[in-house]
Amino acid sequence: MSSESSTPSVAGRGGTAAARRRLREAEIISATRRLFDERGVRDAQIEDIAKAVGINRAIIYRHFTGKEELFSLTLVQYLDELRVALQTAAETTDDPQRQLESLVEAFVDYGLAHPAFVDCAQAIMRRPGGDLLEEVSESAMYRLGQSISGCLSVLTHTIEAGVEKGEFHVEDPGLLANMLYASGLGTLQLGRVAMLVSEEAPGVPRISRITAEQVRDHMVASALAVAAGVPTRR
Repeated sequence: MSSESSTPSVAGRGGTAAARRRLREAEIISATRRLFDERGVRDAQIEDIAKAVGINRAIIYRHFTGKEELFSLTLVQYLDELRVALQTAAETTDDPQRQLESLVEAFVDYGLAHPAFVDCAQAIMRRPGGDLLEEVSESAMYRLGQSISGCLSVLTHTIEAGVEKGEFHVEDPGLLANMLYASGLGTLQLGRVAMLVSEEAPGVPRISRITAEQVRDHMVASALAVAAGVPTRR
């Protein structure tokens, strides 16, 4: 057989190996997502993920640089779903204020329905950027960045549209989108614990209940107020 006729066979074997690798990676990520949803991020261990896939834990480290990379790529699944939810919400109206309200509501609804998304996103955000770059491969960071920017771009476009119409007064729509995303993750914790702590009297704490609707209304009102605020002077 000539070298020319053997080339496709080699390429085919390489392509099959690459396809098997991608399939195995997808299986591991899907298993991680299921454990996140069932047990939460803290209780999802590498051993449990390997068992769910039917492999040895050492194989996981052949596909991912470590737990941080695996968790980052699992977060990508959540973010891609969130982006679709945000895009759907944005399409319900052309009015920037109403659109921003719909986006925040969609974000809250998704976060409350997927508490593991909130935990995973916060866990990644708590890591210093330098440390994360050392522990996560460049390709994984690129995929994570794509998914985050995909969500933020929907919000940024709405804010920009409001600025163009004179309804919003924001110097940096991208920065505000990032801040709303980060602060929103924290506020969603209130909806999960459903408790508020206040001071009934000096030194006397009071615990009261808070509903998901109250959290949603607060986040909507806060986003609208910040977006409509007077521009800061330098």
